[in-house]
Amino acid sequence: MTRMFSRRAIAMACGAFLLNCGGVSGQGADAETTLTGVISDTMCGAAHMAKDKSPADCIRMCVKSGEKYALLVDKKLYTLQGHEAELDRYAAQKVTVKGALKGNVVMVASVTPAR
Repeated sequence: MTRMFSRRAIAMACGAFLLNCGGVSGQGADAETTLTGVISDTMCGAAHMAKDKSPADCIRMCVKSGEKYALLVDKKLYTLQGHEAELDRYAAQKVTVKGALKGNVVMVASVTPAR
């Protein structure tokens, strides 16, 4: 009787653990968000390294060399994916970005100048 109870308790504990793990993985799902900040790149962030170029030209140079566009919101940097032509147009400008957020990556749905 105790052996059957132990097996049942173990099975229930394992089931609860697996359900809990499923809930945790669901928390990583994309969340729709709206962020307002300045377009930058993943290398420079707030401090552009090419001192002989404007911030916008520095961003474009970094992106051409393989970096990603980024959005600087206060002191946090979000990597941006998608809508590269619009991100290029607004390089170094304050914008509002809407999209799906997963971690620190935003899958861009729209970019508009900030008001």
